[in-house]
Amino acid sequence: MKKYLFIINPIAGGGRAKSVEPLIEETMKRNQKDFQIIFTQEPREAISIASNAEYDVVVAVGGDGTVNEVASGLVKKGKGTLGIIPVGTGNDLSRSLNIPQDPKEALELIIKGRINEITVGESNTHHFLNISSVGFDVEVLVNTDKIRKLIKGKLAYVLGVIYTFFKYRKKYVTLELDGRSFDRNILLMAVGKGKYYGGGMMVLPNADLYDDYLHICLVRDISNLKGLTLFPVIFKGNHLRYKQYVEVYKAKEVKVINKSSLDLNVDGEVLKEGNSITFRLGSRKIPVIS
Repeated sequence: MKKYLFIINPIAGGGRAKSVEPLIEETMKRNQKDFQIIFTQEPREAISIASNAEYDVVVAVGGDGTVNEVASGLVKKGKGTLGIIPVGTGNDLSRSLNIPQDPKEALELIIKGRINEITVGESNTHHFLNISSVGFDVEVLVNTDKIRKLIKGKLAYVLGVIYTFFKYRKKYVTLELDGRSFDRNILLMAVGKGKYYGGGMMVLPNADLYDDYLHICLVRDISNLKGLTLFPVIFKGNHLRYKQYVEVYKAKEVKVINKSSLDLNVDGEVLKEGNSITFRLGSRKIPVIS
């Protein structure tokens, strides 16, 4: 019999993740499954829990950050299947995996257990399953976290975008795609396997979790006012029509070099890096219920 571990981030989704515990208890007992539930108490704790857990299926109950931590733990361990109950703020990877956004339906999917393997991406030493990025969107995450102390929900993100458009300064960087080098003044660069980030923005509409490439969206220098006007089209992936501002690529390895240090977004978590970041497809694949 399969053994299931549910790792719940109790603060994900403004506390919504914690409320899923009774549903998990009732459903797993009714289906006579062997399971355990653990609540995390601090950031990055899910990595160590997942890497040390002797369970067949480890389920991340939370947002994209929780999913990333659990996946990183399973990659470190070298075995185990990832399950996802998306109850965070963004839940972007689950969209690309066609995992239901309703916790009850997501749990039923976990019990059915249909498994696909996806390749793990790497940005420097960090693992990502969905999207990693540099530039404007990272500053949005930083500013949105500040705004969320006063305003909750998606409105905080929208206000974070508007605020960042008027404060952010573009970055002049050197890019290397599979060894081909060129310079760009960029607003942002998103690199990933999934299509969505930022709570449903289809920044990489051509991305495929199951192919052998990283997909790249590069937004070149654009005025703040023009960028704010075009921002809404990203939600449906229509920004690719604006070829004077947007470039798309596929590559096995991407390197970005800046004169100063860069902040890095890894599946929704902001990390401080140096002036050089290398994105690549890792050698490991992870089984995911989807």
